[in-house]
Amino acid sequence: MASPDESTPLIHLKRGDYAPVRPGDLRSPCPAINALANHGYLPRDGRNVRASEILVGMHQYGLGSFLGSVFTHPIFLERPQKDAQAKSSWWSVITNPFAHAFAAFGMREAGQKDSNGVPCLNLDQLALHNVVEHDVSLTRLDIAQGDNITPQPDLIDGLLASSSNGITMTIDDFVTLRRQRYEKQKADNPDLAFQGMQVQIACTEIALILKVFGNGKEVPTNYVKAFFQDGRMPRDEGWSKRRWWTLGLIELNMCASKIKSILGPGEGAIPVVNVVH
Repeated sequence: MASPDESTPLIHLKRGDYAPVRPGDLRSPCPAINALANHGYLPRDGRNVRASEILVGMHQYGLGSFLGSVFTHPIFLERPQKDAQAKSSWWSVITNPFAHAFAAFGMREAGQKDSNGVPCLNLDQLALHNVVEHDVSLTRLDIAQGDNITPQPDLIDGLLASSSNGITMTIDDFVTLRRQRYEKQKADNPDLAFQGMQVQIACTEIALILKVFGNGKEVPTNYVKAFFQDGRMPRDEGWSKRRWWTLGLIELNMCASKIKSILGPGEGAIPVVNVVH
């Protein structure tokens, strides 16, 4: 059976069926979120996405409820205004500590809701720079270079070519590529910002790929190709989500910490201080 394409009527697609992004659809810089939309777990046009829909989508990747909530709920906070901290009161901190603790991750515009009054986001809002999106992406340009949403074919080719054996991608393969991307972006982007939280998020992204699609140490290259190049879950290649346990915060953080420890020391290390130009 032929794979769906841009000409396939959406009415014939069930939730879980894959269809590539169409002209006019909105997408984010995050391939995991985009794949959920391409499979219909989120609105396929990328508009008016609810937190509950993303939580369901996180389950499709085998993430536990708590970890899914950690990734989802903060971005649905309203985007903080420049003077929000000055206007906040001790009482508002006490009554809504979650909103204050995670305010920096908020991406929703003030009062942004769908036609039923439910808070929502459009997927392109996730491109807000240095909230979750960051410089030195493996497959996208830095925001200073113009388009920080669209996957770049040459970068995807470089990602796939970074496999040391052509069959799997290991932690070392990902770390080596991230170092190469960092050095390239230092030369190409005078406004580069990649330190601290950005590095932590970047390491967590790699950990997610290794833990969701692999065994925590390596992942099949054809899974990586399906995910980054086609924007889909690699089910046709044989992948299925975890059956016996879900991915939790502690397991993910342990993998991310290992990646960060490898990324830091040695030649081509990524510093944890600002790049000074």
